[in-house]
Amino acid sequence: MKKGLIIGALLLLAGCSSTIENTYYQLPAGSNVARVESAAGTGQPMIWVEQVTVPDYMAGNGLVYQTSDVKYVIAANNLWASPLDQQLQQTLIRNLSKALPGRLVAGAPLGDTHDTLSVNVTGFQGRYDGQVVVSGEWLLQHQGRLIKHGFNLTLPQTEDGYDALVRTLALGWQQTAQQIANSVVSLN
Repeated sequence: MKKGLIIGALLLLAGCSSTIENTYYQLPAGSNVARVESAAGTGQPMIWVEQVTVPDYMAGNGLVYQTSDVKYVIAANNLWASPLDQQLQQTLIRNLSKALPGRLVAGAPLGDTHDTLSVNVTGFQGRYDGQVVVSGEWLLQHQGRLIKHGFNLTLPQTEDGYDALVRTLALGWQQTAQQIANSVVSLN
């Protein structure tokens, strides 16, 4: 009898416990840029994407969702597969490489002559009203000059869920890279 009660209690406890699975997200890579030629002989400077920084609350693993004008929630089970700042830097390099053919864009300094790009991301989250925010500023050191621009994109999230959120964030980041590329082209 006692044995049956113990087994029944264990089964009841096992039925009440649930395992919550983590889901990991990576910004979509888009089209691969397979260029290996050097831009050194083209007369156009190389671009070193020195860093992409994010605020502390975005530097953790959880995706961020803004639930009101002053409240942010960091997801506990919907996580970035790798650090967000690294993903942003890698996708920025890919997007700039695609938008600036003939230039070598890299995450490390290449030679003595190169432009240096730093980006500070201040917003990269979904929002309570169905919008996605991508904001911050970038600083380009170009031939001894410093060029600084802000960006503030608000894009509609057309579907529900974290998959759609990540895809919309990636679209906003791609548009930011295009704005940077347009500014770089206008310098020459």
